[in-house]
Amino acid sequence: LGEAKNLPTYPGPNKMRDCYCTVNLDQEEVFRTKIVEKSLCPFYGEDFYCEIPRTFRHLSFYIFDRDVFRRDSIIGKVAIQKEDLQKYHNRDTWFQLQHVDADSEVQGKVHLELRLSEVITDTGVVCHKLATRVLECQGLPIVNGQCDPYATVTLAGPSRQSEAKKTKVKKKTNNPHFDEVFYFEVTRPSSYNKKSHFDIEDVDEVDKMEIRVDLWNASNLKFGDEFLGELRLPLKFLRQSSSYEAWYFLQPRDNGNKSLKPDDLGSLRLNVVYTEDHVFSSDYYSPLRDVLLKSADVEPVSASAAHILGEVCREKQEAAIPLVRLFLHYGRIVPFISAIANAEVKRTQDPNTIFRGNSLTSKCIDETMKLAGMHYLQVTLKPIIDEICQVHKPCEIDPVKLKDGENLENNRENLRQYVDRIFTVITKSGVSCPTVMCDIFFSLRESAAKRFQGDLDVRYTAVSSFIFLRFFAPAILSPNLFQLTPHHPDPQTSRTLTLISKTIQTLGSLSKSKSANFKESYMASFYDYFNEQKYADAVKNFLDLISSSGRRDHKSIEQPILLKEGFMIKRAQGRKRFGMKNFKKRWFRLTNHEFTYQKSKGDHPLCSIPIENILAVERLEEESFKMKNMFQVIQPERRVLYIQANNCVEAKDWIDILTKVSQCNKKRLTVYHPSAYLNGHWLCCKATADNTPGCTPCTGGLPANIQLDIDGDRETERIYSLFNLYMPKLEKMQEACGSKSVYDGPEEEEYSTFIIDDPKETYKTLKLIIEGVGTLEQEHAQYKRDKFKKTKYGSQEHPIGDKSFQTYIRQQSEISAHSI
Repeated sequence: LGEAKNLPTYPGPNKMRDCYCTVNLDQEEVFRTKIVEKSLCPFYGEDFYCEIPRTFRHLSFYIFDRDVFRRDSIIGKVAIQKEDLQKYHNRDTWFQLQHVDADSEVQGKVHLELRLSEVITDTGVVCHKLATRVLECQGLPIVNGQCDPYATVTLAGPSRQSEAKKTKVKKKTNNPHFDEVFYFEVTRPSSYNKKSHFDIEDVDEVDKMEIRVDLWNASNLKFGDEFLGELRLPLKFLRQSSSYEAWYFLQPRDNGNKSLKPDDLGSLRLNVVYTEDHVFSSDYYSPLRDVLLKSADVEPVSASAAHILGEVCREKQEAAIPLVRLFLHYGRIVPFISAIANAEVKRTQDPNTIFRGNSLTSKCIDETMKLAGMHYLQVTLKPIIDEICQVHKPCEIDPVKLKDGENLENNRENLRQYVDRIFTVITKSGVSCPTVMCDIFFSLRESAAKRFQGDLDVRYTAVSSFIFLRFFAPAILSPNLFQLTPHHPDPQTSRTLTLISKTIQTLGSLSKSKSANFKESYMASFYDYFNEQKYADAVKNFLDLISSSGRRDHKSIEQPILLKEGFMIKRAQGRKRFGMKNFKKRWFRLTNHEFTYQKSKGDHPLCSIPIENILAVERLEEESFKMKNMFQVIQPERRVLYIQANNCVEAKDWIDILTKVSQCNKKRLTVYHPSAYLNGHWLCCKATADNTPGCTPCTGGLPANIQLDIDGDRETERIYSLFNLYMPKLEKMQEACGSKSVYDGPEEEEYSTFIIDDPKETYKTLKLIIEGVGTLEQEHAQYKRDKFKKTKYGSQEHPIGDKSFQTYIRQQSEISAHSI
């Protein structure tokens, strides 16, 4: 989420606005930025990543203006259809903000059955009757925290409009089951003598008629019921078949052709990265996966499949993310990174530039540190970063930027204290550094010391260039990107963190002339505080500890690691014999030791559940309490804590992380009840005893360690997609191998971008990759053909109005025609 520009001015004298931006799956909010005050061009600079836990039609972004006294007002929105996301994939794009009105805010689908029948009257005249059955709806939007839906059904034509017929209101559900039938007279016998606007003499006029279904939310507000979506179906399609049953996506209501200027609301800059993979079962990936996992053992490593992926990808980061996750999953990350790092060190001529480029090695180590070191950052940096964000001490040391009333010396002292505390906490944290990072640092140190034997400092700079330059310094500079803060810090805090990050980076670099590292004179003079030998000694001791062989992480487990926290709503667990089992908002906190909740952040816990007492964590059916996004934490003696998360993404995050930390509990359940025990029976299986064993198998949760907290098949599928995308480059690389092996002269320019140390070995690997990718490509094509044959348009999975499925049908038809 980049920035907004040229938002409309506020009608008051100030004209400025306090704006924030939300990310929504259809209309469900899953993320909210910080509020940027007093601006018509707010800069957000926030990243949001999530696994999408459900189907959706639009990814939407709303800009809100905060109002202290009333409900926040919507300025405008950007809505990108799911099938259009690939157009904007990984590109900075400016989008015009669109108007938002109740008629256009639609989501969900409806299940209808229509039956047109001919009725012969006593006089022998034929007339037509229409039966409309409204069965159910799914995924309706929740309006102002509630959804009490009902449907109205109307038969309309050029010369008539029947009275709207209405279903019962279904309370507290956005997946209502109606199953109600309404009858309409479409044509009447000509002998019918009662004068009425229902008379239709010409049966052909049936073709001009339509049945209209409108969904509404029954509201208690004085403004009336809220529109949720509509469906208009012409009756002419029933002439071929007398009955028709299908699912339909609800559509927005016609705006009455209001003329709206699209350019008067400003614009929003976004960069959306959306990936969607179809993952086969594990055996499909064996050939490609085996070639990839052997990468660490291939001599030279530049001829390995993983190194080749880095060579052909446009961005090294693209290759590094799935490679690191795959190698972590199979426990091969240390030998792989050791091999590619060793090869890079051999190619490096100057010890001062070691690991400074954006190579595959540096990107892979960055990604490993991000995955393996997240908890390490939480333990070391989070407490002091939180303090800096909350206290707002002035730390500006540039005389030009000083605010009125600020004292330069006081600011320098504030900054010095912060740098000192962060430096101490980092250099004392060696024992908490994750083992996988230490093993990689040991390998880097050995390679560098062997290559540059005359430089005694290179064994330190090889490690510090990662741990300080690419791990701690970026985490201090942008704590939101490392889950240390929920949002991008405000400008003053951001400036403080920038100054701290620069100083820590220089302290960790161990360069000879520290002050010369700074372009700004005020930074050079500030750094004089730290020009003592004790700081260099502390850095070296820390680097020695985290890169020594055999060092293991014994003590870090003693200190609880905060994994996740936030407000949710919980239902009373029934620990008291009497009393209301009501719902209350509580602050939940999960560490690697316990799961607790309290009234507010920082309060004494009202309840603490040790991790070993979590026997299962599962979703809860909506029918239990008529509430969405609920899950249950099952404890000994069948005690269950029911919790409602704020949205579907947050619910999935909590379920995943709670499952992960409790995965190794010896008494974990294998079955559970997907609904609650209410009114003397389980709603799911109707069993009356509250201690009845569960009726549904528990879902396979995430395993408890980082090596397995990854889907290896999914990562292999991602790598296959990249190889497939860059197939022309793979073929070009094959040509380069052939050229190099037969011609020893100057290299052709088009081949010079590839690192090929051994053409013969590289060619062999390329052949295996291309064969593996080709096989998988055939499997995907066959899967799509089979799916195309089996899928019915109008089914629950692909309702009528599903544009992504229409596009898919068009593509498959073109492929079929081409193959014929």
